[in-house]
Order: sequence, then C-alpha cells, then structure tokens
Amino acid sequence: MKLVPLGDKVVLKQLVAEETTKSGIVLPGQAKEKPQQAEVIAVGPGGVIDGKEVVMQVKVGDRVIYSKYAGTEVKLDDEEFIIVKQNDIVAVVED
Repeated sequence: MKLVPLGDKVVLKQLVAEETTKSGIVLPGQAKEKPQQAEVIAVGPGGVIDGKEVVMQVKVGDRVIYSKYAGTEVKLDDEEFIIVKQNDIVAVVED
C-alpha cells in the first residue's frame, strides 16, 4: 500500500529517538519524548487551498522539523506515519 497525500498535506516518517543522551545517560521508556524530526515520504500537489495558491516547498527525502502536536498519526503495513499540513513543518534540516 502507498499513502498519497492530497492538497497541501505531507506524509512524514518519524526518525528514531535517541536511546541515550550525549553524555551517555540511558533514558528509560517513559522519559523518552517522540522526536519532532522526520523524513518526508510523500508530498501532496499543492494548488489552491482555501482560496490561496499553495506551492509545496518540501520534497521526498527531506529531513524536517514539525510542530509538536501537529498532524494525524496513521499506521499502515506495520509502519507509523504522520500526515501534516505543509505549514505545520517549521524547518528543513540541511547537512
């Protein structure tokens, strides 16, 4: 199966959370917070959304940071994805 987003939606796959801190402290399961970094899996076509022209600024493969409580979580073929609006993406991570 494949997720194909509509309008200004973007499908993200969360990056794996760090198990230890930089100083070497191992975090228990409850202390770990979901990362806000993700990889772009699919991008909608953009177009006219609510009367405004929306140009998609991210592409498949980009690493992005998104708003903490944004999106809809979806499970498909035992994988978890998040579908967000493009304006919920706050930055693209560049190397």
